[in-house]
Amino acid sequence: MATPQVVTHRLVRMARAGPVLSARDRREFEGMVWEKSAAFWESWAAMWAEGAKAGATLAAASLAAPWSATRWAEQLGAAMLSITAQGLMPVQRRATANARRLGRMR
Repeated sequence: MATPQVVTHRLVRMARAGPVLSARDRREFEGMVWEKSAAFWESWAAMWAEGAKAGATLAAASLAAPWSATRWAEQLGAAMLSITAQGLMPVQRRATANARRLGRMR
C-alpha cells in the first residue's frame, strides 16, 4: 500500500519541479537514489543470510532418516518463501516510512 503512495508523490513532485530544482527537491531526489541503493544491499544481505540458514536446514533434512522427498520439497518451498520475505522487509520498511514522511510534507 505504501509504494504506490510514494511513487505518486514523487512523480508529481518531479513534474512540478521542472528543470530547475529547489534545494529541497534536490535533497529529496538525491536521497531517493541513495535510499534505493541501501535498500538493495540490505535486501541482498538479508536474503543471503536466510539462504544460508535454509541451506543448513535442507542439508540436515537430506541426511535425516527416514528421508522423505515430500518433506524435503515442503521445506524447500518454505525456505524460498522465507528468503523472499526477508528480502522484501527492508524495502517495505523504507516504503512505509517514506509514505508517512511524504504524507506530512506540504
